[in-house]
Amino acid sequence: MPVYLLSKLWCSHKSLDKTNAAGTGRSKRHEDAVGAVDDATCRGGQQTVQHSQRTEHAAAFLRSSPTDTRVSSVRKKPSASVCLLWLLQQKALIMSKGTVVLAYSGGLDTSCILVWLKEQGYDVITYLANIGQDEDFEAARKKAESLGAKKVFIEDLRTEFVEHFIWPAVQANAVYEDRYLLGTAVARPCIARRQVEIARREGAQFVSHGATGKGNDQIRFELTCYALYPEVKIIAPWRIPEFYNRFRGRTDLMEYAKEHGIPVPVTPRAPWSMDANLMHISYESGILENPKSRAPADLYLMTKNPEDSPNVQDVLEIEFKKGVPVKVTNMNDGISKTTALDIFSYLNEIGGKHGVGRIDIVENRFIGMKSRGIYETPGGTVLLKAHLDIETFTMDKEVRRIKQGLGIKFSELVYNGFWYSPECDFVRHCIAKSQENVEGKVQLSVFKGQVYILGRESPKSLYNEELVSMDVQGDYDPCDASGFIRINAVRLREHHRLQGLSSTKQ
Repeated sequence: MPVYLLSKLWCSHKSLDKTNAAGTGRSKRHEDAVGAVDDATCRGGQQTVQHSQRTEHAAAFLRSSPTDTRVSSVRKKPSASVCLLWLLQQKALIMSKGTVVLAYSGGLDTSCILVWLKEQGYDVITYLANIGQDEDFEAARKKAESLGAKKVFIEDLRTEFVEHFIWPAVQANAVYEDRYLLGTAVARPCIARRQVEIARREGAQFVSHGATGKGNDQIRFELTCYALYPEVKIIAPWRIPEFYNRFRGRTDLMEYAKEHGIPVPVTPRAPWSMDANLMHISYESGILENPKSRAPADLYLMTKNPEDSPNVQDVLEIEFKKGVPVKVTNMNDGISKTTALDIFSYLNEIGGKHGVGRIDIVENRFIGMKSRGIYETPGGTVLLKAHLDIETFTMDKEVRRIKQGLGIKFSELVYNGFWYSPECDFVRHCIAKSQENVEGKVQLSVFKGQVYILGRESPKSLYNEELVSMDVQGDYDPCDASGFIRINAVRLREHHRLQGLSSTKQ
């Protein structure tokens, strides 16, 4: 509540009390106080709708009739002191800075951020995306509500995540710096897109997240938000000095949680941070920041240790159309999956059972520093191997060479947070065009941490068995190779002749 309004109310409350006690009507100063409240509704600027309603409630209280049950047992008209007390209780509501949609996980950081945002005067809507992580979503809902969230949205994005984000990455053979399959990077634009949709629908002026000020996720979240909601304002607590100076580590967060009754189970047996979704689990920070330290054996949650995996291989047949898997069949037991979510979940199950998809790498963050990350991507690794095989089988050599470059560019754009950039949109369309004839079936074996290609077939194969056979000449004259070789040798001869002359002169 504006200070000038509180001052007017406070200065007038004594005379109002006297007037009420004498049984007289409103005094001129009481009318002034009411007018001050009404005037506040005109001065709220961009906060008019919400604040005007709340301030009108305050004004209505001041104008309340003698039969108001809340005060009638004490006096016929509410005293100014009672009015002032009620208005002071509503101060936080009247002073609200606006509505913020918080990307919420239910963990320590975002639970503390939720309460901290409320302390700063924001109405908080929490949003939790289900993208396949192992999470008790109802427990997270109850926690957010108990901490004062105005609304809680839990959105099941699993199918959307697979079809709109993982499948384009599969088509691109997306791998960052030759090893990382981008499990976190492809999830962020999926999460942020729905966050923006909720913010628009709820009339929220702000969005917020718990990404740190040193990582890639802050960039990925915010570039998506600005692209899809240009006028949005972003609250990034880990970049606000008031916040990060107050919370210098997890110990400070835990103390804050204890003070504010935030139930956050944190076990000392897992001194690292983890991000999980349908595509992968990533591990970083804590004891993993020493790049020489080996990952503890109990770190991995999605895959078995290959040494402990079954001694019997799983043979799978994966069918592709336009570069996207449309069916997976286990040749051992006949189990078959045909929907996008079921296919990917099943490949995670089989790959995880055999310990496929573990990597431990140091990568280059977009923000300019190197970081150590450990990743489990079982289903994605199986699909990468299968797609590479069917793509090479069905795609023209020169088209594939161009497409390989596009795949590298796509991977960099996604890693850096530019999913919704015009250049990434252009690259995705080019890659999708290249996949029109990528169709067929690949058989492979999943066993002891490895994926072995066993065979492939396609109605659109560019493989000509007769042409390539060593036993059949086919429509090919071996003599043509002589001219082909001599033509390609012209450049090499000239290069080395000139180099030789240069060396002689020296």
